[in-house]
Amino acid sequence: MDRKWLPLGLVLGIAGAAVVTAGLWPGDEQPPLPESLCYGALSRQTAELIDDGGGGELSAEEWQRKGTSGDYAVFMGCQVRRAAPDGDALRGVYQLIVQDTRSAPGHRKDSVPLGAGVTGWALPDRAEAALPAGCAARMGSTAPYVTVSLSAPSQAEKRGLVDRDTAIRNSATVVREAAANLAEKYGC
Repeated sequence: MDRKWLPLGLVLGIAGAAVVTAGLWPGDEQPPLPESLCYGALSRQTAELIDDGGGGELSAEEWQRKGTSGDYAVFMGCQVRRAAPDGDALRGVYQLIVQDTRSAPGHRKDSVPLGAGVTGWALPDRAEAALPAGCAARMGSTAPYVTVSLSAPSQAEKRGLVDRDTAIRNSATVVREAAANLAEKYGC
């Protein structure tokens, strides 16, 4: 190689290395969004079924109360929220509560059963499902049942955001998936 081309080769080599390094260097990227919400009870896809019509990025605030061994030892709550268009304010879209109880979910007036293999009911803005037998004991409770309850005010018929059948289907899907995932998580 001729010495007169050596500086050009060096400059091009350094520039190429800089471009490769810049492409691999971590930037101001946001961390990936969690694939599941509400203590692993809901997939992001299912959690997004219920919307209040305002759009925005989905997140969840989780809380739980640790009871002593015995009745009412299980209580986990999760509020699914969406970010406002300006990105700062969060608004609650719906709430999911998991708790032990002495009674199985009955049937509510005008509600729809959840289907084969799942005890519970669904309305447009509310739903409830029981986890399989044995889950309460696996979760540390002496109560006979653990239920998943949904409260989704945005799906109320008077709001008119979605039709009744779609709202019931969304509510039922959320509590069925939550019950199934929690049962799998606790091995019951």
